[in-house]
Amino acid sequence: MILKKVYFPILVLLLLFLILPSCNKKSIIKPDKKSNLLEIDRFIDLGDKYFENLEYDSAYYYHNKAKSLCDLKTDNTRIIYSLSRMSEIQQNQGDYSGSETTAIEALPFLNKTMDQTYECSIYNLLGVVYMKLYDYDNALYYYKKGLNLKIDKIRKLMFIHNIAVTYMAKNDYYRAIQILLPFTLKIEVINDSASFSKALDNLGYSYFKVGNPKGIDYLNQSLKIKKRIKDDLGMATSYLNLTKYYKQTHPRLANDYARLAYEKGTKANNVDYRLESLALLIQTSSGNKSKFYSEKYIHINDSINKVRQNARNQFAKIKYDSKKEKEENLILKTQKVLTALELEQQKSKNLLLYFLILIGILSTIFLYYFLKAINKKEKIQTSYDTETRIAKKLHDELANDVYHTMAFAETQDLASSQNKEILLNNLDTIYSRTRNISKENSTIDTRLHFVAGLKEMISSFNTDAVNVLINGMDSFNWNALEANKKIIVYRVLQELLVNMKKHSQSSLVVIAFKKTENKLQIDYSDNGVGAAFDKINSKNGLQNVENRILAIKGSITFDTKPEKGFKTSFKIPI
Repeated sequence: MILKKVYFPILVLLLLFLILPSCNKKSIIKPDKKSNLLEIDRFIDLGDKYFENLEYDSAYYYHNKAKSLCDLKTDNTRIIYSLSRMSEIQQNQGDYSGSETTAIEALPFLNKTMDQTYECSIYNLLGVVYMKLYDYDNALYYYKKGLNLKIDKIRKLMFIHNIAVTYMAKNDYYRAIQILLPFTLKIEVINDSASFSKALDNLGYSYFKVGNPKGIDYLNQSLKIKKRIKDDLGMATSYLNLTKYYKQTHPRLANDYARLAYEKGTKANNVDYRLESLALLIQTSSGNKSKFYSEKYIHINDSINKVRQNARNQFAKIKYDSKKEKEENLILKTQKVLTALELEQQKSKNLLLYFLILIGILSTIFLYYFLKAINKKEKIQTSYDTETRIAKKLHDELANDVYHTMAFAETQDLASSQNKEILLNNLDTIYSRTRNISKENSTIDTRLHFVAGLKEMISSFNTDAVNVLINGMDSFNWNALEANKKIIVYRVLQELLVNMKKHSQSSLVVIAFKKTENKLQIDYSDNGVGAAFDKINSKNGLQNVENRILAIKGSITFDTKPEKGFKTSFKIPI
């Protein structure tokens, strides 16, 4: 019989290994970077619009909003631009410490690959803010850093002029003159009236401070240009410098210039110039006028301090709210990611569980078919072995007897009563042997009649020449032993007794049954010729005995020597 190979479970398993990994792949949805940039640029445009309209709180809010949406790794230029605008707004509102902090925040985002105009903007902002904070050394440091950048000539000229102004603030007027004098001769400066008038004004004031009479000419020339271009803030600066110039020599003229500086400062809405003008008016006035200007100075100074403090608070609140909102969004995003991750993990667990269940089912099916195939093969082999054994017994034990009986019947006178008796004895012997062969291969009753059948089988080997003794069979609880193990006991004892009958030449056999440590122990011994231990395995009957015992996880030992009988003991787990 040819066994069919079981392909189905293996094919399904292979198919599952190919399909399941692909089921677990998830498409990664990347955030829309383009739409995010559009949103950032929209906030930047809104911030610039409010900045131009002098609505600094709204401008600051939108630039801060744009900055918070930027990617810290890829949106460097947008971050720097928004931070520079925010710093400038804080400067305009008098929050110089806040402006410094905001500008410094932009420094880590500067790199050599970007347009250096971004660095230029940040360095100039820091220079201005340190000037306002009277930290002139740091102001010079950042102005000089800006001057060393690869930027256009106009921006370089801006840094040169700012460096000169810083030296003026440090009272180093000679260094300022060394910078400003060649600066006023540059064609780019001359062609820009606003820059040219500022440079002339600063040069004139520096000459005045070092006692050079050329100073007044430069101051007047500067004022003339500013009037022509209607630069109110510039005119306020010129009037302040002229007030200082005439304060000692012409107090009345100085007072007139101070009033003009106050008017222009008020028109330009510059509080610092108004306060400086009032301070000079107090110094150049007397009596009630001085008192009036003093009260006005105190009132404006108190008001601007409150305004600037409110502005600082407002900027701090905008930053705090933005940071808080960002942190809350980050927490929400983290929670969302964790929730999604938990769902994915649960899906993966479920998928793995389904997979394991399928593997279990398919393995069971595969094992069922596999064991069934093995069982069929074993049954076929067992049938073949049984048939071979029966054929051998028939040939060895019956064929010769049948032949001799037939020959006896053909050659002898059957009319003789003696011959008839011999013939009948021979036929009875043939019948007995046939009956024994049938019993050896018949079905074994493993239920109520097992013990009786086992006794009958053992007793059948009792003859006039052989005495078989049984000890302890009835004291053992045979119901505790499984059916397949009862069959093994039956067949093993049958094999041993057949082997004894064929080879042992014994006259006494003892079979003892007892229970030891949850096992059935059976001891067999006879007083036959025995055999050498190394020859035991060559006997098929004893080899079958050992195989049967080991198949049910039992153990067996042999003890035999030539001319000293044969002993074996085997244990079967209950």
